Parts: sequence; structure tokens; C-alpha cells
Amino acid sequence: MGRGRVQLRRIENNTSRQVTFSKRRTGLLKKAHEISVLCDAEVALIVFSNRGKLFEYSSESRMERILERYERQSYSERLLVPTGSESQANSTLECNKLMSTVEALQRNLRHFLGEELDPLSLRDLKLLEQQIDNSLKRIRTRKNKLMLESISELQKKEKTLQDQNNMLAKNLKEYEKRLPEHAQCEHQNYAQNSSWSIVQPPPPPATIQFPSLTIGGCYQAIEGITKEAETQPQPSISTVIPPWMLRHLNR
Repeated sequence: MGRGRVQLRRIENNTSRQVTFSKRRTGLLKKAHEISVLCDAEVALIVFSNRGKLFEYSSESRMERILERYERQSYSERLLVPTGSESQANSTLECNKLMSTVEALQRNLRHFLGEELDPLSLRDLKLLEQQIDNSLKRIRTRKNKLMLESISELQKKEKTLQDQNNMLAKNLKEYEKRLPEHAQCEHQNYAQNSSWSIVQPPPPPATIQFPSLTIGGCYQAIEGITKEAETQPQPSISTVIPPWMLRHLNR
């Protein structure tokens, strides 16, 4: 005899129910994969356990693509159905969609802040921890990049300031080296200009001292004096022989 039809009802035993859920879930995911490969179909499967644990399968790389396609398709089909409250239904659908999105984002934000973690399972907590670690890695990478860029910019500024300091020190040394020469040139120019402006006084006239001579030897003395006066530079003074000397010469 063949097997009779098994009546489907809830399994009361928790252990048996959990084992049956694991087996059927594995088979369901396997069948979804087979139909997506064999028939080239886009398949999306979402399963929530009685504990709120999520199990999903998507033939695409992202589940959101299939869900967006489903929403567009269902929305287009609803547009083709003539209803009296069409605009109100569309507005209600869009509002519900936005509210669901906002609620999901707020829930994720609370989870990232470490709040309302009691409903999450161990797998969800590990996934949340991995997401936070990845976010921290990206934040640290960005922070390190900005710090390196800042350090590089400061090093460039330091090098520029050092070059300017070296140039100023070099110019200062050259200025200090040329300062004595410049001062000496100015002193020479000042002395030269002063020599032209200051008039040297003429030398005083030479005084002729006559020794006490006898009358017979006064002519030889006067001749020697005249020769000595000729050898010396003569100042511009008119010399006049006194009359008493002329009287001695006449004798």
C-alpha cells in the first residue's frame, strides 16, 4: 500500500521542530538554487525562523535588485487595474515603503550604537561586529591618510622656511663682509673731500739770524746766508737789506 497523505500541522516538540526546520530549510535553499541554474530564473528566498532569525537566498549578487524589480513589477500591475482610489492606494504604498525604509535605518543605527541588541542572535551579533570593524578600518585608513598628507605638507613648509633662513643668513654674512670695505671707502672719500675744502696755511717765513761778526767778515757771512736761502724754498716775502748793512758794504 502506498503512503497516505500526511496532514500538515505544527510540531509541538521544540527539538523536533528545530530539526525539521533545519532540514526543510536546507532542501528549500537547494531547490531554489537548482531552479535558478536550470531555468535561468531570478530567485529570491527569504525565511524567518520562529526565533526571528533570517535566512535568505538570492540568485543575484544583491537581494535588493530582485526586490526592487518585484516592487516595480507589482506597481505596474496595480496601475493597470482600474480602481476608484488608485492615487490613494499609490500614496499609501509609497508611504508604507518609506516608513519601512526609515524604520529599518533607525533600527540599524540603534544596533550600531549598541542599543536593542537583545532580539539579535549570535550570527546577527557577529555580522554587526564585522560591519563595525570594517567601518573602523575604513575610518582609520582615512584618518592615517589625512595625517600623512598633513605631515607631508608641514615638511614642505619647513623645508621652504629653512631655505629662506639659509638665504637670509648668507646675505647677512656677505653684508657684514662688505661693511668694513664700504666704511673704508667712505672714510677715504670724506678725507679727500676735506682736503679740498680745508686751506692749508702757508708756512711761516724763515727767520734769518745774523751772528755777531766783525766788520771785515760781514760780507762772507751775508754771502753764505744768501746761498743757504737760495737752497731753501723761498716764501713769497720781499726781503729788503737794512740800510746799516748797505753802509757796511760801501765801506
